[in-house]
Amino acid sequence: MMPDLLVLTHKGIYCPPGDFYIDPWRPVKRAIITHGHADHAHPGHRYYLCTPSARPVLRYRLGPVAIETLPYAEKKSLNGVTVAFHPAGHIIGSAQVGVTYKGETWVVSGDYKLENDGLSEVFEPVKCHTFITESTFGLPAFQWKPQQAIWDEIIQWWQDCQQSGKTALLIAYALGKAQRIIRHLPTTLGNIFTHPAIENINEVIRQQGISLPPTVKITPKIKPKDLLGQLVLAPPMVLESSWVQKLAPVSIAVASGWMANSTTYKNHAVDRGFVLSDHADWSGLNQAVLATGAQTIIATHGYAEPFSQWLQEKYQLNARAVETPFDGDS
Repeated sequence: MMPDLLVLTHKGIYCPPGDFYIDPWRPVKRAIITHGHADHAHPGHRYYLCTPSARPVLRYRLGPVAIETLPYAEKKSLNGVTVAFHPAGHIIGSAQVGVTYKGETWVVSGDYKLENDGLSEVFEPVKCHTFITESTFGLPAFQWKPQQAIWDEIIQWWQDCQQSGKTALLIAYALGKAQRIIRHLPTTLGNIFTHPAIENINEVIRQQGISLPPTVKITPKIKPKDLLGQLVLAPPMVLESSWVQKLAPVSIAVASGWMANSTTYKNHAVDRGFVLSDHADWSGLNQAVLATGAQTIIATHGYAEPFSQWLQEKYQLNARAVETPFDGDS
């Protein structure tokens, strides 16, 4: 029997015949990166390989490191192992990594979602023998509404804030979700102000030729009264700082898949929770796994154990869970 093409080591997912790692969490010589979120793109590697549209964010976050790019569906040989990127639909430039050697193909999903968000490259299933899949939301309780329903909810909340004379503060990840929200909210309602951490990413994305509606970066010159009735986008870290108090009067909402749990936003002391995720929901995970045709499934981060058990019982697949430091949508 052929040994595993990819193995889990203390540094990350490793390909022994190709001598490379996929999203390694400790410094290595050659790293293939699925996307630019910090739990997948770590500093310290000697050589990085990613998609062309992921490169600008990696460069911004990691500095002057050696980054080579490989367009989707093009193939590259590393020590006789063929590597190819395929769209993951998670954020701009996100990729699944296909690894083929001696007629056997493994695919590492990275993070992914199936719904077309109108900004990221659309997810494409890849036929393979073994599929290493995320399972951030690998429980039946996580079922997403169509995203237009979420935009409608956010718009109504923003309008309610305007009527009550409050600032609408929406918490979202600086890379991916924030730009997705900006892309889809109407510009006629008012101005969208952004925390510097988000606006810096916006500029990186605009500079690579991707269109985003205008936003206003929050600076010390902007006073709380200037934000009344407007929408402010900020990353989760501000909830633990004094930054929020400066926006009063304010209504705080969080956009996250975890808002599917009705008690989550109450535990975070916020006013509203919008169920919006850049990860696949339960149905999406099942659909993605079956579309690969893979008989062996390895589930990582999130609800990996119950999801792998489900795949064994429901579809009679050879499924198992492994632990990694990837945190998904934490």
